[in-house]
Amino acid sequence: MTLPFPIAAPEPSAIEAGRILFARGAEFLKGVVAMDGMPPDDRLEVCFAGRSNVGKSTLINALTGRKALARTSGTPGRTQEINFFTLADMHYLVDLPGYGFAKAPVKTVEKWQRLLKAYLAGRATLRRAFVLIDARHGIKPVDADILKLLDSSAVTFQVVLTKADKVKAKERDAVLAQVRATLQKHPAAFPEIVVTSSEKGDGIDTLRAIIATLA
Repeated sequence: MTLPFPIAAPEPSAIEAGRILFARGAEFLKGVVAMDGMPPDDRLEVCFAGRSNVGKSTLINALTGRKALARTSGTPGRTQEINFFTLADMHYLVDLPGYGFAKAPVKTVEKWQRLLKAYLAGRATLRRAFVLIDARHGIKPVDADILKLLDSSAVTFQVVLTKADKVKAKERDAVLAQVRATLQKHPAAFPEIVVTSSEKGDGIDTLRAIIATLA
């Protein structure tokens, strides 16, 4: 029986395309706090969303092979801008502010939320949003707003489980079942899941391959 939302398994040719793309290097471009500061939407773009401390910056560092390209912090809500990175002069990788548990004033959080909504609705070259979900916890109520926003913005999103090395196989299977059940309610959800561990390197080649083969 084929499970809904199977774990992604790219072809070897896609894996190689991903290796070549990311070998060409990535650089930090700018942090954006308002729509008028966005770089021109002149290339394919993917973004990474997730609740605070889910591991977005760590995953971007693992993808690019740069330990400190994206800033990481043990303090939830540290990333307060939309951070743009160039990839091989062909793509933008975009690190969105974490949501939920942000240690910031309410007005600041509301400003982030407005900027996030404007970004998702206004970037013509945004091809996919990767929504990071902690493999230890699955999809939480705090994730509901971003999933609904992606549905309403008609932005295709793909769930990426992070920290998969932190859970036993049986526990991971339970989380996968919960994630699959939730995703069936979201029309913008891409029908494959990526399972990753930035620490162990699991799933990194898969995610690179997906980005490299997006049209």
